[in-house]
Amino acid sequence: MMSYLSVPRSVLLSGAFLSAFILSAAAQQSAEPPAAAQQPAEPPAAAQQSAEPPAAAQQPAEPPAAQQPATPPAAGAPPPAGTAASPSLPPGSPLIGRPAGNDAAAKLAPIAPPPIPAAPDKLPTAKLKVPAGFNIEVYAAGMANARSLALGDKGTVFVGSRLVDKVYAIVNKDGKREVKVLASGLYRPNGVAFKDGTLYIAELSKISKIEKVEDNLDNPPKPTVIFDKLPKDEAHGWKFIAIGPDNKLYAPVGQPGNNVLNDDEHGLLRRMNFDGSGAEVIARGLRHTVGFDWHPETKQLYFTDNGRDWMSEDVPEDELNRITKVGEHFGAPFCLQGNIVDPEFGWGKSCDEYTAPVGLLGPHSAALGMRFYTGNMFPKAYKNAAIIARHGSWNRSKKVGGDVVIAKLNKDGTMKSLEPFLTGFLEDNKYIGRPVDVLQMKDGSLLVSDDYNGAVYRITYGKQKTAGKS
Repeated sequence: MMSYLSVPRSVLLSGAFLSAFILSAAAQQSAEPPAAAQQPAEPPAAAQQSAEPPAAAQQPAEPPAAQQPATPPAAGAPPPAGTAASPSLPPGSPLIGRPAGNDAAAKLAPIAPPPIPAAPDKLPTAKLKVPAGFNIEVYAAGMANARSLALGDKGTVFVGSRLVDKVYAIVNKDGKREVKVLASGLYRPNGVAFKDGTLYIAELSKISKIEKVEDNLDNPPKPTVIFDKLPKDEAHGWKFIAIGPDNKLYAPVGQPGNNVLNDDEHGLLRRMNFDGSGAEVIARGLRHTVGFDWHPETKQLYFTDNGRDWMSEDVPEDELNRITKVGEHFGAPFCLQGNIVDPEFGWGKSCDEYTAPVGLLGPHSAALGMRFYTGNMFPKAYKNAAIIARHGSWNRSKKVGGDVVIAKLNKDGTMKSLEPFLTGFLEDNKYIGRPVDVLQMKDGSLLVSDDYNGAVYRITYGKQKTAGKS
């Protein structure tokens, strides 16, 4: 039996506002579009501090008048004729660079999620497909914009969000599964990571922690900031975070736009101590990574990276990359997918100057969360393979992604094959769900988050499970 989080009126209104806002502003990025590239970096202080902020306060405020065009472009509308980057578009807009006068490109626009989470009986579980012998069920629902996942020592599953202000906790208690709001009033709390009783939360421009979190789920303290020196750009500003085998906290910063020459504070991955000290950059040339993990044997860090928009529908592909030494540069924005010199910024450059990806993950597929499978529940063929959630393309006429795939590796660490694992989120070229992150549970089962429906699914192998039951 499972109980689900009820949705308060403020969240319903927030969702409705959000849906309209995203469609009108069209401010989301490729594969993984920016939520509000033209919005202020931080919400009003009152909105951040409120335990249950009003609906509008959960989302970014309207941009200053100086940033707004006299007539905002409608979603799907092309830039003014003859301009690839119209001055009427706000900085960081995903529509910057869209080909002018192209009817096919003009039809492509970011995809707004439904304004509220789907009810448990409305989730598309029956349409989702897994390989023979595997089963899928609803693990929890009712979490608006469920994104990154982290597992606590006592079995609590922590869930971040990107478009609302909340971090959730899924708790198993007395044979029932409950969803609790762990923290509110946060700003793009996409990233969550857990270590030794402490939950780490990455917002747009800062990282916080909640100590002894599983002992205080019913009355958690407010997060304590440990690092606040992150840029405040909305474009690619939301973050995935994780803790490495070196007991360091890893956090990326994406490029502040679709395809830009960024400064030294963007397009990178850094690590730091748990108190925020000792921060150092370990890799550059990243466009936007929202998922990474360490190989269970080599301990090398692998990460997904989203490719640029508007070059074509078929290139560049998203990348699976591997860090073999501190200081590597992975090409962006000069070299794309390891073998294409960028037409804007690649003049005088060669892809040989940069670290090539170990595998390609599909054009504009929005490869996000990834974890290496180390459990014993799945067949041996899955051992040490990378399980990758692809959120799905929006700026492609025939969409790709919207699935979970298995990347199996060669002995040298490069990608041997990319195989479908969880499909069915894409139906008639439209999404009925969008996977974001994956998380291995202690029993070897796999959780998959779906921010489109506000849900988390559980995949098992063996005896058939009943959807929606714990």
